[in-house]
Amino acid sequence: MSRIAKLPVVIPPKVEVTLNGGEIAVQGPLGKLAHLFNADVAFERAGDQILCKAANNSRQAGAMSGTARALIANMVRGVTDGFQKKLNLVGVGYRAAAAGDTLNLTLGFSHPVAHKMPQGVKVETPTQTEIIIKGIDKQKVGQVAAEVRAYRSPEPYKGKGVRYSDETVVLKETKKK
Repeated sequence: MSRIAKLPVVIPPKVEVTLNGGEIAVQGPLGKLAHLFNADVAFERAGDQILCKAANNSRQAGAMSGTARALIANMVRGVTDGFQKKLNLVGVGYRAAAAGDTLNLTLGFSHPVAHKMPQGVKVETPTQTEIIIKGIDKQKVGQVAAEVRAYRSPEPYKGKGVRYSDETVVLKETKKK
């Protein structure tokens, strides 16, 4: 059995969790999330805790019980605190501007890049070179941040591009004659 699945998920007082067979819905102050889980995982509610257990003794069920526990913990954290990713633009003339649910990027191409945010994800630009992506779904926030970074990922010689705020780019030495 997964060691992660042995830990219970603690439900804060403001959060409401609904178990309906393999589907779990979590509602909190920031919104509502729902996820349909595999039949290999069984859920038990004990007061203000949820336990994830393997439904059978297969290796797949043990692995999925740990995955389900992590997903439920992320759902609970998302509806209480939310998730955010910070991106920085490094390069001369690289700019970002948020306009509603669209992120307008100038990344040195011959055309501007407009990235539309999916539902449930918000974007802010405190400065022209900082981007903050926020939402309650951890997977969506991470996916949007990866898509924005993929427009111009950091190159290894000057370090120009879009990078995560905590990312370190190791620069290569240029070729010498």
